[in-house]
Amino acid sequence: MAEIFSLEYPQSLGVYDQYSDAQKAVDYLSDHEFPVQNVLIVGTELKQVERVTGRLTWGRVLSAGAASGAWLGLFIGLILSIFAEGESVLVTVLGGLAFGIVFGVISGALGYGATRGQRDFSSVQKVVATKYEVLVEHKFLADGQALLAKQPGAASNPFA
Repeated sequence: MAEIFSLEYPQSLGVYDQYSDAQKAVDYLSDHEFPVQNVLIVGTELKQVERVTGRLTWGRVLSAGAASGAWLGLFIGLILSIFAEGESVLVTVLGGLAFGIVFGVISGALGYGATRGQRDFSSVQKVVATKYEVLVEHKFLADGQALLAKQPGAASNPFA
């Protein structure tokens, strides 16, 4: 599988600020019968972006733990209820739900308590590229450069 994301002797056809520009360049190559199976678009100059989504309090932590635990407990209760008979089906589902809530609250409290107030906010993180480089197998470099030079609206020097 790793071979699909590599080229033998990659050469740069261009560096773009936006992924959509790199994608347009490859699409242009494809429209002109260029062997695009020899092309990679590589995100470079990576940065991590963290979006703060809210303030954490004990109430939020415990309620989030209870909610996620409830889903887990409900799932386990439903699976176990397959093997139960009669009225014990409802008892099994409700027991799983209760166990899940307790487990979620305890695990949430332990996790939050371990931070000792050093991270009192919730967030989501993402790694993003700030540049996108179009690489091509070395034997197709000249043809790719010639085609991209003719691309309408192309940057004056995409090879920078």
